[in-house]
Amino acid sequence: MRRIGIDVGGTNTDAVLIEEGKVVRAVKAPTSEDVTTGILQSLKSLGSTGVLEGKRIDGVMIGTTHFINAVVQRRHLTKVAALRLGMPASASLPPFCDWPDDLAEIVSGGVWMVEGGHEYDGRPFMPLDEAAVTQAAREMKAKGLRSVAISAIFSPLDPGHEKRAAELVAAELPGAEITCSSDLGRIGLLERENAGLLNAALADLARDTIAAFEKAIADSGIAAPLFITQNDGTVAEASQARRLPVYSFASGATNSMRGAAYLSGLSDAMVIDVGGTTTDVGQLKNGFPREANSVVKVGGVRTLFRMPDLLSIGLGGGSHVSLDPLTIGPLSVGYRLLKEGIAFGGSQLTTTDVAIAAGRLAIGDTARVAHLDAATCDKVFAEAARMADEAIDRMKTEAGDVPLIAVGGGAFLVPDTLPGVSQVIHVEHGDCANAVGAAIAQVSGECDQIFRDMTRTDAIAAAQGIANDRAVAAGADRRTLATIETEDMPIAYLPGNSVRVRVRVVGDVGAS
Repeated sequence: MRRIGIDVGGTNTDAVLIEEGKVVRAVKAPTSEDVTTGILQSLKSLGSTGVLEGKRIDGVMIGTTHFINAVVQRRHLTKVAALRLGMPASASLPPFCDWPDDLAEIVSGGVWMVEGGHEYDGRPFMPLDEAAVTQAAREMKAKGLRSVAISAIFSPLDPGHEKRAAELVAAELPGAEITCSSDLGRIGLLERENAGLLNAALADLARDTIAAFEKAIADSGIAAPLFITQNDGTVAEASQARRLPVYSFASGATNSMRGAAYLSGLSDAMVIDVGGTTTDVGQLKNGFPREANSVVKVGGVRTLFRMPDLLSIGLGGGSHVSLDPLTIGPLSVGYRLLKEGIAFGGSQLTTTDVAIAAGRLAIGDTARVAHLDAATCDKVFAEAARMADEAIDRMKTEAGDVPLIAVGGGAFLVPDTLPGVSQVIHVEHGDCANAVGAAIAQVSGECDQIFRDMTRTDAIAAAQGIANDRAVAAGADRRTLATIETEDMPIAYLPGNSVRVRVRVVGDVGAS
């Protein structure tokens, strides 16, 4: 297998070529404002030594912050029509009810609530009001809305009402981008509906962004399928990612953790990823990031995604440094480091300038940072170590010492010893661990639903089958599927021997 992994960070765009399980070449290029230019530049640098000439590339895996940045920065979002199937039961909490006001004002194009939905065991508690759905679609059309999010109560158990409503809406709004919340899985109406609304709001951006990625790859002369990395450390085909962009929200940090596991050979360890702007701390379990069990807020919106359990702090290679009083971050020069850092002719003191002055980095002009004496540098590094130590301690789940893998372009800020850490591991190509994680990523599928009138064994088997099918639909080779997580919980207060089962599987990318 020969793959190219690309990760678009806030400071750098990294690219690696992995051939037969080994990193053949790794490069960095400054992230450009339009992002695509940075990808083109990184691909050009990757192939500058001729390592790509005459070679077939099996896939290009890209991790991007486009979609989460759009939500956080309130930019490039599309007006969405919210259609909920759940009346009269769900009238008290309409769509957008728990959104930040500024974001709701940008995204909300209107709310329509009609009769429909199912019970916890999949039985319909109200027939779908098809006439009301059709009327809602006509009103959406009159308002000029082209992106629709459809949600129904307990639709992960039976998506029939959502799918039928989507057909009716499509008949009235040909060419509209329609998101069904059941495609995003997981039980919990408001959080699942929120995920659907965010996904619909990103529909235009996802189409344009992935088209730009495909063009960048084609312009580089590479003929290979495109995959986009997902929140859980896996990838999906470009067409799937275009349809469900919300699954790529946290892919950058997840890629770094997967890359750290791959480069170090450890499957269970703490990982600290020090980028140009932020430091992410997480924990590896069986080679994958530990997942967050609680509700995850994205841009102030409650969601239930497959998201890694991470702690982010404002520490990075481009972080602003103030010497009196001593503070590091959270502001960063980001991708402008080579212009604004003191060692590069700028006026802003950064952690990279301090590292150059201390002899830890052999870049820039050392004469420009000669005024930083050893004692000053030591104080800055001690403060960075304190910040890292505090973050690691907050994320640990055991009292004893644990190994720590330090990756990222700013890993020079992590000392060789830390309290509560048995060993600090710096790996080769660790500064490009995010791109390595993208290149080696597999494809996943997940099922999370309630089964009734079934034995525990049969319920788990049924969930396994659903998860397998979803992985294959996302581009996995069925023959390589392996289960990495299984949870089952009997629900005592519901009749009919009800059990909630969650199964996650991964497999290698199938042949295109």
